[in-house]
Amino acid sequence: MTTVLKLNFRTMNKEETKERIAKLRKYVNEMRYRYHVLNDPKVTDKDYEALMDELVHLERQFPEFFDPNSPSQKVAGEPLKEFKKVPHDYPMFSLNDAFNEAELRAWNERNIRLVNTGALEESGYYCEIKMDGLAVSLIYEGGALLYGLTRGNGQVGEDITNNIKTIGSIPLLLREDSKYYKEARSRRVIVRGEVYMPIKSFEALNKDRRIRNEELFANPRNAAAGSLRQLDPKIAASRNLDFVAYGLIGLEAETHEDEHIIAKDLGFPTNPYNLFCRNLDEVVSSWHEWEKIRMGLPYQIDGMVVIVNDEKLFSRLGSVGKSPRGAIAFKWPAEEVTTIVEDIQAQVGRTGVLTPVAHLRAVEVAGSTVSRATLHNADEIEKKDILIGDTVVIRKAGDVIPEVVKSIPELRTGKEKHFKMPDECPVCGGKVVRKEGESAHRCANKNCFAIEKLRIEHFVSRAAFDIDGLGPKIIDRLIDEGLIKDASDLFDLKAGDIEPLERFAEKSASNLIDAIEGAKRIGLDRFIYALGIPLVGLETAADLAKQFCTLEKFLKASREELGRLYGIGQKVADSIGQYLESDKNQVFIKELIKHGVKVKNYHSPVRADKLKGKTFVVTGVLPTMTREEAHKTIIQYGGNVSAAVSTKTDYVLVGEEAGSKLERAKKLGVSTITERDFLKLIGIV
Repeated sequence: MTTVLKLNFRTMNKEETKERIAKLRKYVNEMRYRYHVLNDPKVTDKDYEALMDELVHLERQFPEFFDPNSPSQKVAGEPLKEFKKVPHDYPMFSLNDAFNEAELRAWNERNIRLVNTGALEESGYYCEIKMDGLAVSLIYEGGALLYGLTRGNGQVGEDITNNIKTIGSIPLLLREDSKYYKEARSRRVIVRGEVYMPIKSFEALNKDRRIRNEELFANPRNAAAGSLRQLDPKIAASRNLDFVAYGLIGLEAETHEDEHIIAKDLGFPTNPYNLFCRNLDEVVSSWHEWEKIRMGLPYQIDGMVVIVNDEKLFSRLGSVGKSPRGAIAFKWPAEEVTTIVEDIQAQVGRTGVLTPVAHLRAVEVAGSTVSRATLHNADEIEKKDILIGDTVVIRKAGDVIPEVVKSIPELRTGKEKHFKMPDECPVCGGKVVRKEGESAHRCANKNCFAIEKLRIEHFVSRAAFDIDGLGPKIIDRLIDEGLIKDASDLFDLKAGDIEPLERFAEKSASNLIDAIEGAKRIGLDRFIYALGIPLVGLETAADLAKQFCTLEKFLKASREELGRLYGIGQKVADSIGQYLESDKNQVFIKELIKHGVKVKNYHSPVRADKLKGKTFVVTGVLPTMTREEAHKTIIQYGGNVSAAVSTKTDYVLVGEEAGSKLERAKKLGVSTITERDFLKLIGIV
């Protein structure tokens, strides 16, 4: 490196000073370009600072030579009262995500259907490191920075120009030595890119905030975003933010790769890892290679951006919603993330061991959404210092049950609570004991697990909630791993909670979650039966549903009221009353409703002959009744049910997604009715 000596400006006249200022500005800008863009500094940091000090001093001494685009103006200005809203000349799109090769190829297939295979093969793909920061838009007019804007809602951003000016890697003037400068100066040029905080800067910032007893930033991205939205530019200037360009508007470019070449020549840093790939196989190969190096980079990244390289083809593909079809974020699944412990509950396994399980604010980790994580035992909770309400780091790698790695005490608010292992078993109420020398707490009742398991098996059975794929062995594992304590927890499971279990792959986990989701709508009679109230079988549940019609009325029923019902004896009434009077059972039902279970009202028949002699065919998905319930109601009102539409059919009861039966009815001229029409026929509405 060469050493640059500062000139004694006291010996210069006014004209010499003006010339000196101009040379300093040009030289400092060139040094900024070499440092931030070419990564080839020609002077030491001390010499650079000395030259900048001289420039600032001269400009203060001779304010008539002030230039708002001088590199000295990167020194923070006065605080703002608020950020001004500025419309974007061109929308700032957000990208759709792909988390695996199959999703990437599905994106490509969609594009092929819009253009053709040959066009995409000829174009190739430009791949960029996806920086984990904040997207900004930089507008230049006459070669000078006019605005720096946030993405905002994509159409309108916030004017953060004063904060943008404090970032050393962003030029206030386009580089005059660039071969594109003359054309760029005559146009309005927009450079899109990412402002980010290097990991070292982030760690230093949080260290300082910890000393000052201030709330810590969760990650570098949040720190960068918070810094850019400070009304006082001095705060942004102190945060050591950096910038990388990824897009250019206003100058002709045949490919996206050309945009990067032009932006770099005009003075903007671009990522050296970015590269052109001829096909998707090369894209996937690069994605895997970048994943290997990501942890060693001085900044955080979360994937690559894959872009159709040909600009005209990219434009032809257009956009859908707020996302361009020609680009996608190809992300790596995060193996560690942060979230909130909303509760800790002790679950009972088949051996009677109580396992504390963290109920988490649902979060995406390693490609799956999880809402549960094991805490192993009470000693582990104490060792990791985990409280209810804590911000925690959770890990899910491969086929491992998600676990809480550690808490972040610095993010506590004072409202967090300690967890204590219960003295009574949450399943059977039996005594909880802990033998000397063991870390495990156990329920002393040897039948505890079996009791709750049988309740859940009854709950999911065909005549009750009818959840396909949830057999006894799966229920064993769910209880044993602490994922459920009772049947209500089933409706809060996520695919990521159960994928690591033996016999569960991504597809089967997704199928089970879909089956659970599909079971949330249930008739009142089947819901009552599913509760497993002693002495209440299928017929009694149906009788109760017919006479109460709504879940609300059933839950409010007294023993006396129950005893007066047709077909309900006193023993059954007492059993139902005892169940409904239990706070635990009421909480269980409320949890079911909270997790999205919808109990449909029972349509009780008034006259059994209203549909006498009429034949019905039911097709499609009805708004409130299952097909089985519709069949049952037709028969109760004296009608007949047929599986096929013919000239003898009187009505086709039609729901959503009706298929060939509806078409045949139209062809034969058979009357079609909606569920509401049907209910009018039998006098319910």
